[in-house]
Order: sequence, then structure tokens, then C-alpha cells
Amino acid sequence: MLAADPTASIASIAAEAGVDRRTVYRRFASREELLATIYESRLEAVEQAISDARLKEAPVGVALHRYVENIIAVNRKWPVDLTRMLTDDVVRERRNASVREFDAFLQRAVDEGALRAELPEGWASALLPQLMHLVVRQMPDLSDGQAADLVVDTLMKGLGPA
Repeated sequence: MLAADPTASIASIAAEAGVDRRTVYRRFASREELLATIYESRLEAVEQAISDARLKEAPVGVALHRYVENIIAVNRKWPVDLTRMLTDDVVRERRNASVREFDAFLQRAVDEGALRAELPEGWASALLPQLMHLVVRQMPDLSDGQAADLVVDTLMKGLGPA
């Protein structure tokens, strides 16, 4: 609900959840506390997704597919506005640590020849989240695995003939 309307009230959130507004306030003192909990849950899920992908140990193709499939699942479960989430310094640093870890993986992919070295610096890092966002929004009927297949294939092979 907050993904569709970031200004949704506690009353409307409670109604959507099928509970009374007081029930929500018993758990969360304020709307900001509710949002902080949601952002924390999303951040933990992203960190777990990265860990599960085994970016340093698994073969590049396997790790990339695991990462993409895991992040697609996180994006579907926690579709929240990241810009608001990143206003918190601690959250932003944790996210930046995740970005650095994934960027190191992308450099490994280049070093091992899985991605082209002549691409502009940061191109794969900028393109991949956009592809994941597109597949989540435009292809909701695909499973997380099928969506990851499409994203990884598009990233690795492009749209031209094989």
C-alpha cells in the first residue's frame, strides 16, 4: 500500500490490513516508526539476498542469477520508495556497503570475461537495477526465477541476435 501511495495514512493501512488503527499504534508509535521498520526489513532482506548469492565464491553466472532472483523477490515483497529510506545515515551506509559489494562482484565478472571490459564504468551497475525494476513492474506473472532468467539473459547477451 505504501508503495502505491507513500502518503497513506495509518487508518487506511490498518483498514487494508483488516485491523483497527489502534492495533497499528500499539505496535508502532508513529507512522515514521512503521516506515522505519519497513525500511529495516527491506534492508535486511537485501543484505540476506546478497549473502545468499555467494558473490565471492560462486561462479559468476550462478552468483549473478542468484543475486537477481533474490533481489527481484525482495523488490516484490518490499516495494517501498528507496529515496525516503536513504535519508537515514545508517541505512544509507548499509546500503552503500551492499552496493560496494555488488560492484566488486561486477568487477570480478569483467575480470573473468563474463562482462565486456570496454563498457563505460558503472554501466552494468546502473543498468541491472533498471532491468529488475522493469521485470517486476511489467512482467508480474513471471516467477522470480523466470524473471531472473530474463534479466540475466538480457544483461549478458543484450537484445541483438545471438
